[in-house]
Amino acid sequence: QVQLVESGGGLVQAGDSLRLSCAASGRTFSNNAMGWFRQAPGKAREAVATISWSGRSTYYADFVKGRFTISRDNAKNTVYLQMNSLKPENTAVYYCAARGVGVPSLYENDYIYWGQGTQVTVSS
Repeated sequence: QVQLVESGGGLVQAGDSLRLSCAASGRTFSNNAMGWFRQAPGKAREAVATISWSGRSTYYADFVKGRFTISRDNAKNTVYLQMNSLKPENTAVYYCAARGVGVPSLYENDYIYWGQGTQVTVSS
């Protein structure tokens, strides 16, 4: 059974950092592009970042503005999202997702596997 399990969320103060992890199990995702998405209360889910199968190509949503970094460790079947200088508007449930191909994408519909999400709450 394929599973993506996110961890690392929590309650932090504005300006703090968090590193989210997404551990995959059930199969290897070393040939698959991965992505991070988020959904804030009352809002639609939106893309945060995506990374190619090799890790050489990464793309970010405009609001990230250099504060977030996506990375992966294929040996550990894990993808990460380092979030720095967090703001209250970054409060959301953050989801990890996997594509069926190695090309990165910021489009939600391009992803076929999804995790259950991890809550990130940033207080002011």
